[in-house]
Amino acid sequence: MHNFLTIYYACIIFFYTFVYMDKTFSIDHQLRATWQAVAKLYNEQAAKHDSTMATAFVLLNIDYENGTPSTALGPLMGMEPTSLSRILKSMEDKGAISREKNPEDGRGVLIKLTAYGKEMREISKNSVYQFNNVVRDHVTEGELESFFKVTETINKLIADKMIYEKSKTPAQ
Repeated sequence: MHNFLTIYYACIIFFYTFVYMDKTFSIDHQLRATWQAVAKLYNEQAAKHDSTMATAFVLLNIDYENGTPSTALGPLMGMEPTSLSRILKSMEDKGAISREKNPEDGRGVLIKLTAYGKEMREISKNSVYQFNNVVRDHVTEGELESFFKVTETINKLIADKMIYEKSKTPAQ
């Protein structure tokens, strides 16, 4: 019975969201659509430099001077180890990073930027600055503060598991 109720409620939510609710007023739709547009924009910029947005993101998260332990990169960026390994391999093949033994942890590896990696990092950083500056030129400080407050609230609600609390149904 529990599975039936779960499917039933999912169908009601789906029907409500996609039939009655105008998706332009759906918070998650706006977040997803905006992020997809931003990702596409960044990927188009990165492609001009034979790169990707994911690679640029990694470059920006590696400590410029000392490198970053490979085990710290995934959690730092919220990326799965498999995806990160693939990106790091590609970056190493292109000469953007090198792997060195971690002097503080003999079992670990430090990911360090090469001269080429530092160059690419600057390009990535400038692209992010340009994006932010253009957006800031088109929205007021108050609008930007509201945006950050809303995204902070959404993240907190998710982190505190307040979006989908367990419901108590008779079958439980």
